[in-house]
Amino acid sequence: MSHIETQIPGEAELVARAQAMIPTLRERAEACEKARMVPRETIADFQEAGFFKILQPRRWGGYEMSPNVLNKVLMELARGCPSSAWNVMVLGVHPFEVGLLDPRCGDELWGKDNSQLVSSSYAPFGTVKAVEGGYALNGEWLTSSGCDHAAGGAFVGGRVANGQGELEFRSFWIQRSDFEIVDDWHVVGLAGTGSKKLILKDVFVPDYRSHVIAAYGEESHGQVENLYKMPFFYVFYAAVSSVIIGMARGMADLYIEHMKPRQNLNQAVGAAVQDPFIKGRLGEAYAKILAATSRVLQNTEEAWSYASRGELVPLEVRVRTFASNQFTGGDCFEAAHLIFKKTSTRGVWLSSPMQRQMRDILVGANHITQNQDNIGDLLGGQLLGNPLPAGNPFGVKA
Repeated sequence: MSHIETQIPGEAELVARAQAMIPTLRERAEACEKARMVPRETIADFQEAGFFKILQPRRWGGYEMSPNVLNKVLMELARGCPSSAWNVMVLGVHPFEVGLLDPRCGDELWGKDNSQLVSSSYAPFGTVKAVEGGYALNGEWLTSSGCDHAAGGAFVGGRVANGQGELEFRSFWIQRSDFEIVDDWHVVGLAGTGSKKLILKDVFVPDYRSHVIAAYGEESHGQVENLYKMPFFYVFYAAVSSVIIGMARGMADLYIEHMKPRQNLNQAVGAAVQDPFIKGRLGEAYAKILAATSRVLQNTEEAWSYASRGELVPLEVRVRTFASNQFTGGDCFEAAHLIFKKTSTRGVWLSSPMQRQMRDILVGANHITQNQDNIGDLLGGQLLGNPLPAGNPFGVKA
C-alpha cells in the first residue's frame, strides 16, 4: 500500500544492506539464470531493503537521494548476482524518470501503491504516430529487463516528428494493461534479467505521459526538485556502469577464493598464491576495477555538485562525465578476462560461478551504454573544439 517514508535510511545503511545480501544472492544465482528471471523473493528482499526508493520522489514516498547511493548499492549487489543487480538498476532508475514527468503520472502510478515498479525498452523498435492529445504506439519492443515484476508498466522509446517536422527521441510511459510479454530471452549471459519482448497494439499514450528523453535545460529541468536536475541519460548510463563494476568486483572475489587453496601443478612454486603471474594478473585487474569505480563515482559527484545546489549541470561537464563513464564496460571486461584466463580449465565448468560471472560481464559490456567507440569520437571531438553532431544525447541541437 502507498505510504510516505518517515524514516529514510542513510547511504551507509543502504550500502550495508546490499553487502549483507551478497551471500544469499550467490546462492540464488544459478536458479536465477535457469529460470531466466530474478526470483520474486529476491525482488521482495530488494523492496524491503528500500533499493527501489533511492531515486523515487519524496512526494510519493521515496528517498530522493543522490544517484551515487544507487550506484554504490549496485556495485555491491552485482558481486553476488549480476542479473539480480541489473533488475535493481533498471527498476530503480525509472522512479527518477517519473520525477521528470507531469505529476499526474506519479499520481496514477503510485497513488494507491507506491511500491509499483516500471520496466523499459528504450530502443525505438516499434512505431509511434502523433495523434490528437497524444501518441499511438504499435509493434514490438525488445529486452525489457525485469518486466515480470513491473506491475507499474513500462517506459518505451520511439522517434516521432514534432511540430517543426524534426524527429524527436521520446520516452512513453505505458501501463501494464497496455502490453503483452513474450518470453524470447534466450541468451549467453545475464539470462536471469528476464529481458523479454513487449507487444503493443494500438496503444494510446496521452501527451503528459511522454517526454523528449535527451531534453535538458530550463524548460525541461528548471522547475523540478534538485535530484531531477540531473540529466536522465547520465543517471541511467552511470547506473549501468555501476552494475558492471560490481560484476567485475564479484569476479575478483571468486578468483581470490579459487586461488587461495589451489596448488600450481606446472611450476616449481606449489602454492598458486605464490605464482607471480597469478598475483600479477589479479593486481592489474584490481587496479582497472578501482579506476572504473573511482571514475563513475567521481563523475557522478561532480554532476551532483551542481544539481544538489539547484543548478543545471554545465554542458562541458555533461559531455565529459557522460562520455568517460562509457569506457567502464570495456575496462571491466578486460579486468575480468585477465583473471579468468588464469583459472585454467576449472573456470569453464558450468558448476563454476566464475564462468557465469564472466558471461554476464560479456553481455553487460555489450550494452549500448558502454559504446566506447562512438562516444570516444564524440568526446575527443568536443575536446578538440568540434561542434556536437546531430542526434547527440545532450539535448543540444547541432
